[in-house]
Amino acid sequence: MTYENARFWHPMMHPGAMKERKPLRIVRGEGCYVFDDAGKQYVDGVGGLWNVNVGHNRSEVKKAIVDQLDQLEYFQLFDGVSNPPAEQLSAKLIAALAPEDMKRVVFSSNGSDATETALKLARQYWKVLGQKDRTKFISLKEGYHGSHFLSASVNGNTVFRRNYEPLMPGCSQVQNPWVYRNPFTQDPEQLVDICISLLEREIEFQGPDTVAAFIAEPVQGAGGVIVPPASFWPRVREVCDKYGVLLIADEVVTGFGRTGSLFGARAWGVKPDFMCFAKGLSSGYVPLGATVFNSRVADAFESNQDFSGVVMHGYTYAGHPVGCAAAIASLDIVEKEDLPGNAGRQGAYLLEALKPFVDRFEAVGEVRGKGLMLAIDLVNDKKTRESISPMSGYAYSVAEVARRHGAIVRPVGTKIILSPPLVMQRPEIDSIVSALEAGFSEVPFVR
Repeated sequence: MTYENARFWHPMMHPGAMKERKPLRIVRGEGCYVFDDAGKQYVDGVGGLWNVNVGHNRSEVKKAIVDQLDQLEYFQLFDGVSNPPAEQLSAKLIAALAPEDMKRVVFSSNGSDATETALKLARQYWKVLGQKDRTKFISLKEGYHGSHFLSASVNGNTVFRRNYEPLMPGCSQVQNPWVYRNPFTQDPEQLVDICISLLEREIEFQGPDTVAAFIAEPVQGAGGVIVPPASFWPRVREVCDKYGVLLIADEVVTGFGRTGSLFGARAWGVKPDFMCFAKGLSSGYVPLGATVFNSRVADAFESNQDFSGVVMHGYTYAGHPVGCAAAIASLDIVEKEDLPGNAGRQGAYLLEALKPFVDRFEAVGEVRGKGLMLAIDLVNDKKTRESISPMSGYAYSVAEVARRHGAIVRPVGTKIILSPPLVMQRPEIDSIVSALEAGFSEVPFVR
């Protein structure tokens, strides 16, 4: 079977683009490397898609999958049915999240499911408490929370919204604390003051008695790996507490070690009400998502005595036995090999290796990141910080050259994003840096 026989569309690109572009066909993976159909080896600089945290072809995860298939390939969790892997994984998650006072898990298949679940249950929580007007959501500009209609409605980047509007009403976005690119100030603490003030004003404008939840990523991923100043998340928690608003941490990318901490919110010393997981939960070996919530939310539902507390929400593959078995094995590796610690160390090394690109290459405005999630911001003018045109193809051309030099990186319009496996070591990082250096050196930059 060749690509010419394929009949699918590629996400996040124009369907007509593949008429002029040769695909990269990945057929095998091993550790931090993947191989194409011609046998060429590449360092995986994107970790699949932010998610192959434990690396490719881990025997421990494959064995867990096969062992589970030999026992039970699938059964549902609806109507009081259960299976041992789902029970074991839920207990493992709640134990790991004891510092955040998490109490219950709702399983799903992916990150969009996980955020959709949190948003729906947040609305239902307020109905259970008799505050039925609390239906609105506030999020951050540049945020990304998924592709379902409700999760897409809280996305803070128009590229993920425009082609599907009108989206759900009752969703608004406020300024994110993006120090490099904002209209207010370059001082981090002043920017936090402004962003917190705008969040509080938005809650007051909407009416606190109408706002269900605030949702954000601990570090914004698809929006450009935007790392907030350290004081931002604690102050968000304070504002949410002041107005009774639920706080949802979208940990789909940051969960299980990518930022250098086991959980992104924990890195900021914050306890959310909801946390959304996918990607690193099972390291991509089997699709799986999970939404966890704290005692405040769980107790409201479990003490309810009427239909408003019935969870009329769920997915066919929620708690899939094979996915849960893969997740248990993957999280065992994360813990045993201290992948959050490795992500912190190797991420700092990668960030320092890439920072000189700002002075060396005309199109590089900033290099930023936390742990093993980094972005290279591409600009037309370093002084004004005007972004390159996303339609210029420059980022893709740089990534193409990097690929020829043995590393896969992800071009995203005006940025190049890196999110390698958390098992990555310095030799592989050096290869990524060398491949990117070749990309920026060989591709002419034309404004």
